[in-house]
Amino acid sequence: MAEPLLIEHDDGIDRVTLNRPESLNALDPALIDALNDYFESLQRNRKTRVVVLKGAGANFCAGLDLKHAMASRAGQNTPRSVTESLDSQRRIADIVMLMRRCPQPIVALVQGAAAGGGFALALAADIRIAAKSARMNCAFIKLGLGGCDIGSSYFLPRLVGVSVASELILTGRFIYADRALAVGLVSEVVEDGQLEAAAVPYVDAMMTASPVGLRLSKECINMSVDAGSIEAVIAMEDRNQVLCSRSEDFEEGIRAFIEKRKPVYVTR
Repeated sequence: MAEPLLIEHDDGIDRVTLNRPESLNALDPALIDALNDYFESLQRNRKTRVVVLKGAGANFCAGLDLKHAMASRAGQNTPRSVTESLDSQRRIADIVMLMRRCPQPIVALVQGAAAGGGFALALAADIRIAAKSARMNCAFIKLGLGGCDIGSSYFLPRLVGVSVASELILTGRFIYADRALAVGLVSEVVEDGQLEAAAVPYVDAMMTASPVGLRLSKECINMSVDAGSIEAVIAMEDRNQVLCSRSEDFEEGIRAFIEKRKPVYVTR
C-alpha cells in the first residue's frame, strides 16, 4: 500500500505530497494521522525551513473521504458517543492548528478540487498559489452540516473579509482561481503544470532570510492577526528585531548585503 503522505527533504525545504490521487487525495484516517504526525514533528525541527504542500495527481484535496466515513459508520452497531465524535472531529482540526503553530512557512500549491477539509488545509497555509483548474469551497453546508468547520470561519474572514467569507460559508459555492486572486485568497494563478515552478521564487526568497528571522516573522504575523492593539503588535516586533539583531545571522546578512551576495546562515 502506498504511503498516504510523501515527504521529500531537500536542503531546508520539505516538499510534502498528499498521496491518494485515486481518491482525489481525500482525508482518510491514515492521511489524517500522517498529517498530524508530520506537522507535529515540525514544532522543534530546525532542519526544515520552508514547507511546500501539494496533492498528487490533478487535485489538491477533496476533503473528508466520505465513502470511508460512511462505510465505517455502517459497520457500527451503535452510534458514536458525543465524546468519540468530538475526538474524531478534533483530530482533523488539529492539523490546521499544527500548521499555524509550526514555525516554518507553508506554501500550498492548489490545483483541481480543494473542497471542505482540503480547502481548510489550503487556508491554513501561509501562501497559496493556484492553478487555473483550482476550485475551492466550504463543502460542509452541502452535507447537512454547518458551514463552519476546521477553522474556515477563522481563516476566511481574515483573508477575504466577512462578506465574501459569509457567501462561501453559507452557500458552499465554489470560488475559482481568477476570483480567488481578485479577492486576495491566493497570491498568483498559473497554468496547470506550472505550480512547482511558480513556487520557486517564493521559496528562494524565504530561504535567503535568516532561519530565526523567518520563524519569528511567521509567529509575529499569527500574533498580530488577533492582537488587541497596535501597542501589542509593536511590542512583538520590537522583541523579534532585538533578538535577531543579537544573532550571528544579522552580521552575516549585513555583510552579504554590502558584498552583493547571498547570505550563508547557520541553520538552527
